[in-house]
Amino acid sequence: MVFVTHIPGPPLAAFVERFWYYSGLCVAHGRERVLPEGTFELILNLESSPRYLYEDETGPRATAYRRGWLSGAQTRYLVIDATPGASLMGVHFRPGGAAPFLGFPACELVDQVVEMDACWGAAADVLRETLLAAASPAAKFRVMEGFLRRRLDPDALDRRSVRYLVSRLSRSAGCGSISSLAREVGWSHKHLIDRFRKEVGVGPKRLCRILRFQQVLRTIESGNGVLWADLAAACGYFDQAHFIREFQAFSGLNPKRYLQERGEYLNYVPVR
Repeated sequence: MVFVTHIPGPPLAAFVERFWYYSGLCVAHGRERVLPEGTFELILNLESSPRYLYEDETGPRATAYRRGWLSGAQTRYLVIDATPGASLMGVHFRPGGAAPFLGFPACELVDQVVEMDACWGAAADVLRETLLAAASPAAKFRVMEGFLRRRLDPDALDRRSVRYLVSRLSRSAGCGSISSLAREVGWSHKHLIDRFRKEVGVGPKRLCRILRFQQVLRTIESGNGVLWADLAAACGYFDQAHFIREFQAFSGLNPKRYLQERGEYLNYVPVR
């Protein structure tokens, strides 16, 4: 299997955390849970066979995606196929980073996964064909950078307030005070929530919950052993019961079962 990532330069780096590409996927399971990160993900299918988004872990009901699709900010886990030999390329946006490329409020895609041409029309098919013709991962990344640069709202770099607030919440792992942040940027509480939903997709409180959940996952992956009560307290949960409820709401698993079933990559959990 080939797996490569790329961090774009400015101005895209302010909005995109990384590009990624893999081919020849080698897995022993057929489905995966994708855990929420509060971000958008753009994915291009570089094979002819469709990919599937399932309604649940075991049922047959699924939606097929053939060329490319955009996953909005998710508030719970998704269940996707894991197809041996698959080849995909993607863009992992920062929280709020997709908005300058959309042309419509990010909240319209919360908990949605849509075909890419629903956002960018025929340009989506041209992008895929150009990516298929690119001879190497590096060349594919250059194609993707060009596509996003052409679609970046030229005023986006001047609208820094929400990106600043997201960075503040990220540094505090979702434990910041929304009211104090609103005062910091000179907005009303209501205006902050409205701007957040338009640019991030979810409101600030929901993003805080997701960021805190992600801090838990990173702490678990650090490999230093897990004491659940201590972890819950360190990550700002009221008590262990609150921690377990939140963990299960986002992952569909209780923490102990997550430890047993987690996979090789953070936020991708094999469905055994």
